[in-house]
Amino acid sequence: MSIAIEPTTACNLGCPECPSGLKKFTRPTGNLKKKMFQGLLDELADNLLNVTFYFQGEPYINPHFLDLVRMAHEQKVYTSTSTNAHFISESVAEETVHSGLDQMIISIDGTTQEIYEQYRKGGSLQKVLEGTKKMVAAKKKLNSSSPKLIFQFLVVAPNEHQIEDAKDLAKEMDVDEIRFKSAQLYDFENGNPLMPENEDYRRYRQGKDGKWKIKNKLLNQCWKMWHSCVITWDGKVVPCCFDKDAQHPMGKSTDGFKSIWKGQEYQKFRKQILSGRDQIDICRNCTEGTKVWMDA
Repeated sequence: MSIAIEPTTACNLGCPECPSGLKKFTRPTGNLKKKMFQGLLDELADNLLNVTFYFQGEPYINPHFLDLVRMAHEQKVYTSTSTNAHFISESVAEETVHSGLDQMIISIDGTTQEIYEQYRKGGSLQKVLEGTKKMVAAKKKLNSSSPKLIFQFLVVAPNEHQIEDAKDLAKEMDVDEIRFKSAQLYDFENGNPLMPENEDYRRYRQGKDGKWKIKNKLLNQCWKMWHSCVITWDGKVVPCCFDKDAQHPMGKSTDGFKSIWKGQEYQKFRKQILSGRDQIDICRNCTEGTKVWMDA
């Protein structure tokens, strides 16, 4: 019913907890092609309700990104994306509205450049704000209620003191919503300088032995395995967004998605989820079942 598909693995920023930003992929960098996406839409049209145009990378780097959105919109599929908003000019903003995009998440991890760039390495807060203003203006000019504009504030130690400022900024910018999200940290067992003090925005808790562990109890269940998946730019079908480097490929979408969905590899993975989820590497840092973000 729902897929996340990757427009590109390329990114203009260098965020420290992102393999795309760190340029540490073992898989190749590239852009999703319209032909492949059209084939996928044709196969899934009867069941597909939602497409998230994001996995790794900055979607607007793909020159055909808004064409992809338009293709899904024409099939009456709900569309969303997540962006750092560095590539949104006035014309791009208007084209985005015309594409039919339903929801846009804009990453804004600081309310001053000094704080913003501590996580968004190489980024410009001014460009984020300018891109946001252009999106708000385009919606008003074209009398459109979409896309819904959401500020996403990834709470880490350097920026947690700006949470209230971020709420004020969201109101000032006239976006529809702001969400505060906890950060997934790769190296957390012995603590991590990015880990915030505020427990509400921390994915991890410290045990009596001094080691940090994820709050999730890792129950042997995961509803996502039966309704959604992630597809990389080159067609690899992987179980979820925690498999950032596509280490658990179920198959290639170009070989027929439905056969993959019901195939041996997927059935084996689902059975492993139900019998020993804590033994799967990508599950051990998963927040499914915990509080991941809060609206404000």
